Amino acid sequence: MAKFVLAGRADCPFYAKAEVLADYLQKNLPDFQIFKITQHPHVWEEWLKDLCEKNKWSHEDSPIIWRELLDRGGKGLLLGGYNEFLEHAQLYYGVTSSMTTELMKVIAQENLGSHIEKELEKEALKSLIDPLQVWITSASAPACYNLIPILTSGEVFGMDTEISITLFDNKQAEEHLKILETETWDLVSPFLRSVSVCTRVEEAFRQAHVIIILDDPTDREVYTLEDCLRSRVPLCRLYGYLIEKNAHDSVRVLVGGKTFVNLKAALLMRYAPSIARNVIAVALGVEGEAKAALARKLKTTPSCIKDVIIWGNISGNSYVDLRKAKVYRYESAIWGPPHFSRPVLSLIFDSEWVKEDFVATLKQLSTTGKQFGGILAAHSIATTLKYWYHGSPPEEIVSLGVLSEGQFGIPEGIVFSMPVKFENGTWVVLTDLEDIEISEEIMTRMTSDLIQEKLVALGDLINFQPYQSENGSAETDEKTTLPTTNDNQENQRVSDGSEGKTGEQ
Repeated sequence: MAKFVLAGRADCPFYAKAEVLADYLQKNLPDFQIFKITQHPHVWEEWLKDLCEKNKWSHEDSPIIWRELLDRGGKGLLLGGYNEFLEHAQLYYGVTSSMTTELMKVIAQENLGSHIEKELEKEALKSLIDPLQVWITSASAPACYNLIPILTSGEVFGMDTEISITLFDNKQAEEHLKILETETWDLVSPFLRSVSVCTRVEEAFRQAHVIIILDDPTDREVYTLEDCLRSRVPLCRLYGYLIEKNAHDSVRVLVGGKTFVNLKAALLMRYAPSIARNVIAVALGVEGEAKAALARKLKTTPSCIKDVIIWGNISGNSYVDLRKAKVYRYESAIWGPPHFSRPVLSLIFDSEWVKEDFVATLKQLSTTGKQFGGILAAHSIATTLKYWYHGSPPEEIVSLGVLSEGQFGIPEGIVFSMPVKFENGTWVVLTDLEDIEISEEIMTRMTSDLIQEKLVALGDLINFQPYQSENGSAETDEKTTLPTTNDNQENQRVSDGSEGKTGEQ
C-alpha cells in the first residue's frame, strides 16, 4: 500500500496540478492512497518551515509531497515537489499529466475559495462549542458562593452549554477568590470549561457574554443617603466603560442584590449605552419574600403562589401588587387539576392582615435585609438568567427592573420594576394586563424617589427630599445606617385590589 501526503498553498497552480494527478492515481490504482493538506497563503511559509524542522527536511516551495512509512516504523520519506511527484508517477505507474497552465490557475483559485469556505465553517462550528463567558463582580460577596453551584449545574444555560466563569474583585480579595476558584473546580461540573480570578481592572469583562453585578463593598464610611448615592457613580462609570470596551456585543448584564439595584442599573445604562437594552435589575428576590409570607399565611408552599407583581424601586420604594396573584394546588373544599388556581386575595379573609401584618413583615425584611442573604440573591439571579435564556413559564408574570419607555404611565428613562415575560431570548413588558392601574399618588411616590436617586447620584440635586403626601407627611424613612443592609429609604405598599386599601410600609 502506497500512502502519500500532498500539502500545498491553496492558491498554488502546481498544487492544483499535483492534486488532479493524485486523484487520478487514487481512483485507478487500488493500492494508492493520498491525503491532502491545504494551507492558506498567509500561513503556508510558517507551516512549511515548522514541518521541515520537525522532520529534518529541506524544501521551500509549494507543493510538498512525502510518503508515509508509519507501517514500517518510519516518520515519512520526502518525495519533493510537483516535478518529483510527476517523475514518480511516470516511473512507477506510467502516468503523466497534460494539464494546461490556464486550467491549473482555475483549479488553484477554486482550491483557495474552497479552503476559505471550509475555514469559515470551522470558525462557525468553533463558535458553537466555545464556552459562554460569565463574569461575576464583587465575587467575594456571599451571594457568589451560593451562585456558582447553580450556574455550573446546567440548569441555567442548558445541558448543552459549557461556561467559563471569571471571578472579578479587588486585589484585597484575591486570596479569598483563589479559595473559591479551587472549590469551584472541586465541583467537577461537566458544564464548567474553566474558572479564573481577575483583579486587574483593565482586563475586566474580556469577551463577556454574561455579567452579574453583585452588591459592591463600600471601602469608606458614609454618613448620609446622598453620600451613599454618589458613591455608586465611580464604579458604575468604570464598569460601563469596560463593558463598552471589552465585553461581547450581545453581553447580558444583571444587577442583583439588595442595595440601590435600580440606580446601579440606570447608571450602567448611562455609561454603557450600546447595550442599555441588555441591562436589567433582578426583582425576584423581593417577589420571593412576598410569596413566602403569603404561603405561611395560607399554609402552603411558596412555589404554589404565582403572579405577585413588584412595582417600582426593587431595593427601596416598592409596591407589592396582589391583584393578579394566584395559588395552585391549594388544599381546600374546592379542588382541581394541577393547572387549577384560585386568587390569593379570595382566600385571605383577614384584610387587616394584608394591610398591616403582611406589610410589616415585608418592611422588616427589606429594612434589615436579614433574609435577603446569599442564598436568596443567588437564586433570584440564577432564575432570572434561566428565564432570559430559555423563557419564563407560559402565562406566568415575572417582575423585572427595566428601562421605562412610558408604559403604565411611568416616566421614561428610569429603571422601574414592572410585570414582564421572557421569550425568544429577550423580555417583553406585559402592557396588555387588565385591572392593574396604579393610583397617581402611588406612582408619583415611587417615581419621585427613583428620579431623585439618579439626580443626587449624578450631582444634579444636592439633597434627597422624601416624597410628601397630600397631607404634608413624608412617605419615606431616610435611613442613616449605610450601607450594611439596604442603603435605600424603605417604603412598600401592598395592593389588595380595593380603592384606598393600600398598606404603607
